[in-house]
Amino acid sequence: MRHDLSRLVDGTTYRSGNPFDLWRRMRENEPVLWHDAGIFGEFWSVTSFTAVKECLRDPDTFTSSAGTLLRPLSQGHDPGSGKTLALSDAPRHTALRAAVADWFSPRSLRTLTTAVQSAAHTTVTDAVAKSHVDFVVDIAAKVPLEVVWTLLDVPTADRAELTGWSMDAFCAGTASERSIAHLEILDYFSVLAEKRRSRPDNDLVSVLATAEFEDTRLPLDEVVLNCDNLLVGGTENVRLAMSGGMQALLERPEQWALLRDDFDRVIPTAVDEILRWTSSATHLVRTAQRDTEIGGRRISAGDRVVLWLTAANRDPAEFAAPDTFDVTRSPNHHLALGAGPHYCIGVQLAKLEIRAVLRELTSQVRRASPDGPAERLESIVVNGLRSLPVRLDAATNACQRRT
Repeated sequence: MRHDLSRLVDGTTYRSGNPFDLWRRMRENEPVLWHDAGIFGEFWSVTSFTAVKECLRDPDTFTSSAGTLLRPLSQGHDPGSGKTLALSDAPRHTALRAAVADWFSPRSLRTLTTAVQSAAHTTVTDAVAKSHVDFVVDIAAKVPLEVVWTLLDVPTADRAELTGWSMDAFCAGTASERSIAHLEILDYFSVLAEKRRSRPDNDLVSVLATAEFEDTRLPLDEVVLNCDNLLVGGTENVRLAMSGGMQALLERPEQWALLRDDFDRVIPTAVDEILRWTSSATHLVRTAQRDTEIGGRRISAGDRVVLWLTAANRDPAEFAAPDTFDVTRSPNHHLALGAGPHYCIGVQLAKLEIRAVLRELTSQVRRASPDGPAERLESIVVNGLRSLPVRLDAATNACQRRT
């Protein structure tokens, strides 16, 4: 087991798409396992569903403000630590979440539904017209980006350029290209945040630019970091879940048929199964604030704990036949979007977007088939596809379309 641990933090393991055997052996033999110092430093790996969930639901013991992702020690602390929604604890996290919560409420989602459905319809219609598409680029990335631009009220004239930067930041071939694109996005948000602070409007950038914590407005750099946090959280997970879910459906025609033929009944469980199956965020990091115990192992104050969400979501102690993709799976209490106070604030919006795209696909497409080899990301942070070539054959008459 020990000699395999280097594979766990090697991006090539995830590019191959098969780290699950390693996680399974860890879960069966040492579900709480110590890693000696490497480029990421020392940490505990937690792979069982119960232990991961307990850690996520105990922010008093396990803090998020020291960083939530594995980073090479040479990069230093995450610049968002203690400043963004994802990388803060109460009371700051509570205040930030309260500031934006109304935008993800059922009332707001009802307002957004038309925009989501329109984006899904237009995107899928354009893709079907092309027939041969990269599902990641042409469908899965476009819909959540359009929704985020709506939430942030990005001017229409700027959206094409910002979409290009975002595609490069998430999907470009090299780390350098991704970093340069990300810096362009941060620069853009810096200018936009300053404008909205002086002339606020009805959008999330304005909410953050005018938000206060302990009677003081957030510094502009923190507004920018939180805008970036919302962009990444609101697009990356959905893109990876949509594309990974499509790949699973392509590989299992009987599951596609179940969804297509009984869409309204199957779609609620199908969305959650796609989220569980893809588990786009491979891990979350927490830091122990006091001595404690996980799974019988003593954890010291200051120890970092890496919670492998993808491993937890394949734990047979929680999921029957966990390595089977089943769009009718119920119950399905997966941890793909976290748990506890940091449970993804946009979970219902993410589900709405996935549902809208699948509705359009099952309505407009007679047959979907692979159109070349898929390519996975080489990342220890996110689990998913860089590219998924697909052929979409249009439904040609009313009988072939769902109503």
